[in-house]
Amino acid sequence: MKTITPYRDPTAIRKVVKEIELISTDGEINLMEVCGTHTMAIKRFGIDALLPENIKLLSGPGCPVCVTPTSFIDTAIKLTEKKDIIVATFGDMMRVPGTDSSLETAKAKGGKVEIIYSPVETLNLAEKHKEKKVVLLAIGFETTAPSIGITLLDAKKKKLKNFFILEGNRLIPPAIRAILDDPESKIDGFILPGHVCTIIGYEIFEFIPATYGIPCVVSGFEPLDILIAIKELLKMIATNKPKVANAYPRAVKYDGNRKAREVISTVFQVADVTWRGLGTVEKSGLMVKEEFKYFNILNHIKVDSITTQENPACLCGDILKGKAFPYECPLFGKGCTPASPKGPCMISSEGSCAAYYKYDHH
Repeated sequence: MKTITPYRDPTAIRKVVKEIELISTDGEINLMEVCGTHTMAIKRFGIDALLPENIKLLSGPGCPVCVTPTSFIDTAIKLTEKKDIIVATFGDMMRVPGTDSSLETAKAKGGKVEIIYSPVETLNLAEKHKEKKVVLLAIGFETTAPSIGITLLDAKKKKLKNFFILEGNRLIPPAIRAILDDPESKIDGFILPGHVCTIIGYEIFEFIPATYGIPCVVSGFEPLDILIAIKELLKMIATNKPKVANAYPRAVKYDGNRKAREVISTVFQVADVTWRGLGTVEKSGLMVKEEFKYFNILNHIKVDSITTQENPACLCGDILKGKAFPYECPLFGKGCTPASPKGPCMISSEGSCAAYYKYDHH
């Protein structure tokens, strides 16, 4: 509590809010919080309600479950239909709708699906069920890549022949570049994800002010963290001096965590991959290197051709690009609720729709 309490101090929060009011310029200012955890914190603590009306906070592509394309879900469901396969996944993935089903439904129909809390748990599953192929759904950003990489290194060291992954890791910087390259993009500043920057640092985001003239601030996840980040962004916008600032020095260094980065570079290589909402983004995914190709399940199992279909009424893709707010989706709060979700943004604990529904809906 000693760590959290200062960043929730009402007096300090009121002081920063007043400073924001004094700095804020006329005209609409669009700031994107890239991380889904930031979206949850903003809604939970009512941070957006404390800001001048001209400052709009937009959700970004920082929810790993939300950006995972339907094709990945469909492939995972197909794997559960194989009698000799156990699919291991984080709990958020269970209810994400594929074209015709979900992992939750697949499990109810007899598919072997295990919920895990850490990738390393899948090694225990593989050792316990040596007659089965255990497949880890490897999703997430730079934050989960090191633990997945370590799991692969351990599997190789143990010479496990029944452990595999379905490749799905993605990288945040190329996604931000893709958003900014969209001519319809109207973003004036970025609240950068503290979790991701803890791993890769903030050096890698310097292309944003250098190429696009847009300021960025690395932020923590407490109310004061986020408000300070917003204040710093507004100062840079007002003075037209964009840069990458670090407002989370207690956790983030310029070059991040070197050991974690070494694990990623040892196991993975970058590749062009598809994102929900963004389409195919150049060099935005992580695929295993040649010496780890054995662990790619698709090198061992043939999956039937899948004709992927998206729900045309769901605006999750536009929400992830900052082009729509959850309440602008025709399904929000009607056909789509946490009890009956129609899209991943309403399912994940980091999903924008889930945050808006939980804290704003009523």
